[in-house]
Amino acid sequence: MEHSTLAPANGLLAKLREGIDDLIETDPSLRCDAETIIFLERELNRLHYVMSTSVAEFDQWGEWAPDGAQTATAWIDTRCHLPKKEARTQLRRGKALASFPLAAAAWAAGDIGAAHLDALVRVKSPVTEVALARDESLLVDYARTMKFAPFSNALSYWEQLADQDGTEEAALARQARRDVYLVPGPGGYLGKMQFDFIEGAIVAQELERRATALFEADWAEAKERLGRDPRPHELARTPAQRRADALVEMAVRSASTPADAQRPEPHFSVLVGFEALAGRMAQIEGGPVVPVGSLLPLMDRASFERIVFAPGKRIECSVTSRFFTGATRRAIEVRNLECCHEYCDLSADKCQMDHIVPYSEGGPTTQENAQVLCPRHNRARYERPPPGG
Repeated sequence: MEHSTLAPANGLLAKLREGIDDLIETDPSLRCDAETIIFLERELNRLHYVMSTSVAEFDQWGEWAPDGAQTATAWIDTRCHLPKKEARTQLRRGKALASFPLAAAAWAAGDIGAAHLDALVRVKSPVTEVALARDESLLVDYARTMKFAPFSNALSYWEQLADQDGTEEAALARQARRDVYLVPGPGGYLGKMQFDFIEGAIVAQELERRATALFEADWAEAKERLGRDPRPHELARTPAQRRADALVEMAVRSASTPADAQRPEPHFSVLVGFEALAGRMAQIEGGPVVPVGSLLPLMDRASFERIVFAPGKRIECSVTSRFFTGATRRAIEVRNLECCHEYCDLSADKCQMDHIVPYSEGGPTTQENAQVLCPRHNRARYERPPPGG
């Protein structure tokens, strides 16, 4: 394979290039198994570690200066054609590693990635520095073992405990940065929306509700037209078009609402655990962690739903009931938040209730014997394997 760049003087780099060349020349069908994907992702993490530490040393030694560059990132931008933002990020990561020795070791081993380090750097401040050094091992273990979204939430909870005032101030700053604009352009109106987590949840949930109603209407129309269940491309509108139409519908309904009409309650759910009484625990249902103080302006308009997960075998409905309904169903949705299948994150409100021990085998209809599964994984659980499988 020919290369347009200079051949590396370092023998290790030459071997690395040869190895990558061999991989590229290998048919993708021979490197698409699960073990290979895991291996490549881990080695890519390690290569990113090497890149960031190399850039940090490059900056330290000033080898970029003889070419007339004012900074290492300007040199990288010119010679490597990398966006300056990405070059700065590489440099920032390399410099940050001195403060995170355990995270650095985990990154070098491929156990975590650059995104994990970025998340740890984000919560480092003069207030949290001592606690971060104390708890780094715990947080790195979270990064190693958890999916990234739950890890981010766990880190946010940690930050709230370590810097309660700082997280409240950050929430106020996010709320102050709220902005919405629409401007006419050559191809129509273009715009952008930015909200804090709570206001964003209110808008997003209403937008999703309207878009879902439009999807159901499109589905019904296509089914009647075709005489069968339609495929996604046979619907009258794409998901993007339905979201746009839903936003227009929200504006039309707002404009047609009488000035003296009763204002509807904001529609969003926040999970607040018992720990909030003595600690810091609040999370948008199906979304990010928020400071408890950010909820205060909404308390006079909020409806409260109490769900108690008691020890033992507490039962909310008859164990002989076939279906999970009412408060029992709601409690299970809040407990699980998303599909319980390891490789799925569909939100619980779009999932189905499933008996862990099947009802047909005597499984009771209780919280302890319940889980939420998306329709696909719920069906797959009861599908029979093919003959001879």
